[in-house]
Amino acid sequence: MKVCVIGLGRFGYEVATGLADNGVEVMAIDSNETIVASIKDNVTQAICMNVTDESVMRNVGIEEMETVVVAMAENFAESILLTALVKKRLGVKTVIARAINDIHSEILMLVGADRTILPEKEIGRRLADSLSSPFPDLVRLSKNFSVTPFKAPDRFVGRTINELDLSHHYQINCLGIKKDDSIITAHPEYVIMPGDQLVCAGSTNDLEEAAQE
Repeated sequence: MKVCVIGLGRFGYEVATGLADNGVEVMAIDSNETIVASIKDNVTQAICMNVTDESVMRNVGIEEMETVVVAMAENFAESILLTALVKKRLGVKTVIARAINDIHSEILMLVGADRTILPEKEIGRRLADSLSSPFPDLVRLSKNFSVTPFKAPDRFVGRTINELDLSHHYQINCLGIKKDDSIITAHPEYVIMPGDQLVCAGSTNDLEEAAQE
């Protein structure tokens, strides 16, 4: 997979290095030489260039990328122009653009973005979700459906996933078992051990009921 990240501010830098850590071939682009120099050893290719010049963009092979992330958003007009250029003129299959507000997001979608990201808004919602529930690592997929790990209550210890029958008793599903920093598949015959954390999905109320000691 080939991904180009344009704009290496805090958001773009993390996206580029995170993708590279996950084994993705990454081209990282920014107009700041210092930033480009700092990331060059962590990605496949790092380029310092003017990102609004179509001929230059073609010369570095942007159209060969499967996905382009337009991570620059502070310059409202430039991010819109770049998104349109990458999608409409260079024909990149998937363009993901960072937005600073809902209006910016709507315009980016109109000019060709396949998806927009509002990092501050998403992080704010995630923090609100974690603060308003007893689960610090809760991920809300919709208003009524979440995924979270929780420590297996004593009544679960020594029983298999199959025996617990969580979908019947609590209307939740166990997706995995978290041990230290790793998660293993929740095999039906796995026996719950003291200290295990169950990674489960369901409504917040049902998850809270299941997690009660």
